[in-house]
Order: sequence, then C-alpha cells, then structure tokens
Amino acid sequence: MKKFGLLIMLPVLLVLFSCSEPAQDPQFESLANHYIEAVLKSNPEFATYLGDHRFDHLMNDYSAEAVGQALAMNRAYLDSLRQLDPARLSEVNRIDYQILRHNIKATIFSLDTLREHEWNPLYYNVGNGLYMLIAREFAPMEVRMKNLVSRLRAVPNVLDQCKINLLNPPKVYTETAILQNKGNISMIRDQLPEFIAQTPALQAEFDSVQAIAVEALEFYVAWLEGEMLGQSNGDFRLGDANYRKKLAYALESDYQKEVILERAEQDLAETQEVMYQTARELYQKYFPNISEKEISQDRAYVIKTVLDRLAQDQPTSANIFELARKSVEECTEFVRIHDLVTLPEEPLEVIVMPEFRRGFSVAYCDAPGPLEKNAKTFYAISPTPKDWSAERTASFYREYNIYMLHDLSIHEGTPGHYLQLAHANKFKAPTNVRAIFGSGTFVEGWGTYAEQLMAEFGFGGPEVRMQQLKMRLRLIINAIIDQKIHTAGMTREAAMDMMMNQGFQEEGEAAGKWRRACLSSTQLSTYYVGNLEVNDIRQAYEDKMGG
Repeated sequence: MKKFGLLIMLPVLLVLFSCSEPAQDPQFESLANHYIEAVLKSNPEFATYLGDHRFDHLMNDYSAEAVGQALAMNRAYLDSLRQLDPARLSEVNRIDYQILRHNIKATIFSLDTLREHEWNPLYYNVGNGLYMLIAREFAPMEVRMKNLVSRLRAVPNVLDQCKINLLNPPKVYTETAILQNKGNISMIRDQLPEFIAQTPALQAEFDSVQAIAVEALEFYVAWLEGEMLGQSNGDFRLGDANYRKKLAYALESDYQKEVILERAEQDLAETQEVMYQTARELYQKYFPNISEKEISQDRAYVIKTVLDRLAQDQPTSANIFELARKSVEECTEFVRIHDLVTLPEEPLEVIVMPEFRRGFSVAYCDAPGPLEKNAKTFYAISPTPKDWSAERTASFYREYNIYMLHDLSIHEGTPGHYLQLAHANKFKAPTNVRAIFGSGTFVEGWGTYAEQLMAEFGFGGPEVRMQQLKMRLRLIINAIIDQKIHTAGMTREAAMDMMMNQGFQEEGEAAGKWRRACLSSTQLSTYYVGNLEVNDIRQAYEDKMGG
C-alpha cells in the first residue's frame, strides 16, 4: 500500500522538482546576444544588410586568420549552448535555442567542411557591400558616402585575399565571377559618382579611391579570365555525403533526400495532369475549331500549344518594369478585395536588377533587414543583357510573358516574399535570433504557396493558373535536378531535357537554371520542400477546423 501511494505521488514530485529547477532564460539571452554581436562585428556587410550600421565603414575580412577565428568562435559558442537545458527555457527562447544551435552548426560545417572560401570566387563579391550603402536612405547622404569611400578603399585588400585563398574553383563559378565583377566595375565607375556628387566635400577623396578600386577590379577580372580560368578544374558537384549534410542545414526539415525525390517525382505527374485539364479549357478558347478527339490524343502537345499561345502576350525591355509595377498594384488590390491576408504598410519599389547581382536568378525580393527601420523593399527584375542575341531575348520574354509576370509579382511581391518578410520583421522576442537567422525554406515555401493561393481564388483567370502550374512544375523539377546533379551525376543534356520537355520551359530559362543549379547546391530544393510544409500546415488547420 505504501508502494502504491508512492507511485501516486511520483508525478506530483516530478512536477514539483522540475518547477524548482531555475529557468535559464537570462543565460540563454545573454549568450545569444553576445553571439549575435560577435557575428555582426566579424561580418560588417551582413550587419549592413540586417540594418545595423555601426560597421558600415568596413568590408568583410576573408584572410585565413579571420576564417580560423570565425571557426573557433562558433565552436566555442556551440559548446556554451550545450551547457544549457532547453527544457528550462520559455517557449519562445526554446525555439530560438534550436534555431541558434542549428545556425552555428551550419556555419561550422560551411567553414570547416565545405570551405567555400577556397573554391568559390562569388564569395568575394565586393558589390554587395557598396550597393547597400546607396540603395536605401537609412542615414544622411554624407554619412553613407563617407562609409562608401572607406569601403572602396578596402576593395583591393578583399581581392588580394581572394587571390591567396582560391585554389581550384569550378569553371562555372569563375565564369560567373567574371560577369559579376564587370558589373562591379560598371557600378563603381558609372553609378556611384551621381551619389557622391551630393557630398562635394568627399569628391576628391572619392575620385582617388574610385580609381584605385576600378584598377584593382580590372586586374582582378584579368586574373580571373587568364590564370584562374585556366586552372578552374574543380567539380561543382557537391557529392552525396556533403549534399546530404548541407541539405539538412539548408532545409531545417525532417524530409530526407530520398523522400524528397520520391514525393517530387509523384507530384510531377500529378501536376502535369492538373495542367492538362487547365490547358483543355484554354485550348478550346483559343482554338475553337479543334475536335475533342484531337485534344485528347496528345496531352503534352495541348499543354505546349496553350503555353506557346500565352507566350505571345509578352513584355519588352522597354515596358517590363512598368508592367511589373502595375502587376504588383493589381495583386495588392486583389488581396485587399478578397481579404486574403493583412497587407503591410511598408513601401515596395520595382527596380532594375543591378549588374553585379545578375547571372544567378531573374528576379528577387530585397527586403530591409530586420534591424532596419522604415525602409523600402525592392522587387528587382533582371533585363535581358545587351550582348544577348535577338533569339535568346525572344526566348526570355516568351518565358516571362504577361501572365508569368503576374505570377512572378505574386511570388516576389504581394502576397509573397514582400508581405511575408514585412510581417516577419515585426516579430518581437527577447533576442534577435529568429529575426536574423530566418528560414529560407519557409520564405520560399510561402512565396510558392502565395502563387497557389492567388490562382485558387481566380486571380488572372486560367491564363495565370497555367503559369502558376508551370511554376509548380518548375519548383518540383528544381528539387529533382538539384539532387540528381549534385549526387547522381545528372548531365546538362538530361537536366535540360527534363526542364524543357517535362516542365515546358523555354531553352533560355532552362539554361539559366542549369547554371543556377551548379552554383547553388540545395537552395533549389527549398522551394519544393517549403511548399510541401506550408501546405502541410494548411491541411492540419483544415482538418482541425473541419475543412
């Protein structure tokens, strides 16, 4: 009987014991804040991006000593984190503990195992640190230009560190670095003077450092085009072991690569079927004299024919930015009318993508950092380069036709990245862990879910729905080729065939995606996995609420 009584009392004793354990929130918050401060000090360009402008006069240090110090620092903070018990933290801090630990482990993996500073020349792009000082009016012009001059002065040192560190980069990385650094020269030579002209007191100093920076970049580009391109024989394929580890850090998900591939291949077939049913409606609209028998015979032909017809309604380099602005306005008004989600008040501006950022993707959303106050978000679109042939330019605008432009504006603007990041920046917690170390998987998952949601509510009719489904095919194929390229030796020909014949992409788009897949192992999988998980959340909510 006494034993039975003890058993009854045991849960109560355990609860009382656990309650007596002191909370460790102060220790965690102190550790997290110290870590963030160390990261910002050692990564001044990252600090600028986030909206902390104490280090705007500095460029990142890529020396071997700095890399070693960063690795040691992250290992030390990881050891300190392990001394804390997450169970003794508040719910918010418990989540941030997991995020911080994950980020530190990912950084250690990047510095110690991947060692991109030894084979990735894109790592050393000086353009970002300069451009961020002119893109937003976060401080008086004189302050920003003084810091710009300081950063320009540091450009030759960054390039020297690159030359010391780089060993054997993959050819595609060197080729892209050449393209981007020619863009850097153009920005420094052609764009920066109009800003510095507003601060005459700095003109002479700017002229001096501008000449030095341009000369250093010209020598650097010549070095890349000559000596480095000649020895760029590295393999851009990550390999199964490193890909598997990097994928886990990139996704922060329970999905394993084998499950992702299986789900993606299943969803590919299902999405193609939905796309065919949507295409049937449009086929009958645009080609009313075709019989039902002909429509049913070749599904791929029906889809391709409809997409080709929609591709005829395309923008030009002269009007694409005005069309993008109007598209954002239409998307925003549609969200407001249908009350889909609370709209942010922060301004959104459509801009031409800076040259030094081109060669990676066709568009991006550049939201202000979580530490920035009252700043604009930019929706950047890359125009066709001047050296493209007429045929390649036409292919680009067939892919990014009027209806696809709507889908792109949804993804990058409203209710996609712009809206989600604006809301995310309003989140408050005891530390800035969650604000600074966000989830790329959720960001892209929300962006692709936004496309799906708008199409479900009828935005743009079946024409935009076709483009949304085409984009869904793209995100599915992104995950497939990302994995197969880096772990299974998928060739350019096989990847191009899948993108063009199963994803109905234009050749120019597929070629650009091949390059991006080579340059960004695991990132292309974030779209599909993020979309899966956002839809999982929606399904769980619908199940709970009864549909």
